Amino acid sequence: MSLTDHLTTRIRAEGPISVADYMSDCLLHPRFGYYTTRDPLGAAGDFTTAPEISQMFGELLGLALAQSWLDQGAPAPFTLAELGPGRGTLMADLLRATRGVPGFHAAMQPHLVEASPALRKVQAETLAGFAPRWHDHVETLPDQPLFLVANEFFDALPIRQFIRSGAGWSERRIGLSNGTLSFGLAPATPQPALAHRLEDTRDGDLVEICEPAAPIAESLATRIATHGGAALIVDYGDWRALGDTLQALRAHAPADVLTTPGEADLTAHVDFEALALAAKTAGCAHSRLTPQGVFLERLGITDRARALAAPLQGAALDNLVAAHRRLTHPAEMGNLFKILGLYPPQAAPPPGLNP
Repeated sequence: MSLTDHLTTRIRAEGPISVADYMSDCLLHPRFGYYTTRDPLGAAGDFTTAPEISQMFGELLGLALAQSWLDQGAPAPFTLAELGPGRGTLMADLLRATRGVPGFHAAMQPHLVEASPALRKVQAETLAGFAPRWHDHVETLPDQPLFLVANEFFDALPIRQFIRSGAGWSERRIGLSNGTLSFGLAPATPQPALAHRLEDTRDGDLVEICEPAAPIAESLATRIATHGGAALIVDYGDWRALGDTLQALRAHAPADVLTTPGEADLTAHVDFEALALAAKTAGCAHSRLTPQGVFLERLGITDRARALAAPLQGAALDNLVAAHRRLTHPAEMGNLFKILGLYPPQAAPPPGLNP
């Protein structure tokens, strides 16, 4: 049996399913799910994230969190956490960069929120010696100061898609057409969660909502508002989502969303407004949404690149220059990816971000 067989059987028994249900099965089905069965990262995988492009990314995020920790009085102990840590590359770079921050390593307790058993094994090897603790959900993180990074985590959470029809919304669902997975629409109904979108949409516009995102952001924000800390949320998206952003990536190339379920990565753009509103509900402050290129330049990525480039030549130097460009240039990841910072109302935002 394949995931396609499983989905076909499910739809025939239950009827069409939501895009969220489809994403959940594709990514996290215990037997056929994309993340539960493989390491998807790097040249041999399906996509490459910023930490895999260059060590500079994790180093600068780590130093930004360490400076926030110092600015808040160096609380001890504190939780140093990452959501969706991939291979552990970002956390490893973060830990290396913060070795020289007095007291930081002695006070930290590393925690990783990771659903994939395959990736947990890789993370354990990458971070051997630091004894991280793993969690299935953010709710089990300790109730103490929390300094956290989430890079390309929220984009993989399941979304629902709705198309406006008058004052109602028709949910986009996945059913069968001649035995093949296909998109369809449910009848239009009122959607209270989308009431505020009637003011900026027209009939036929597609809007996405990510129901798991706000509770996760609120849980993190509650800890930060109550105990102190900071969070750096890095992802592609914008302040308010509009249009179909669901995409599949396989072998570093776009793929059809419905053709190879469980064999391609599925993501959607992040609605940062929803995360910010959830943080505000928890009494936590949030920064302005900032392009990744601007954020990294403010943290000194160009100076760091020059230092790393000094002993290099040939292909190694070319690769470093290319990595710097890919992370910061507006035509590459510089504008597509954004950063939202969370921090206590009485504290300053993390370095590189404005209130």
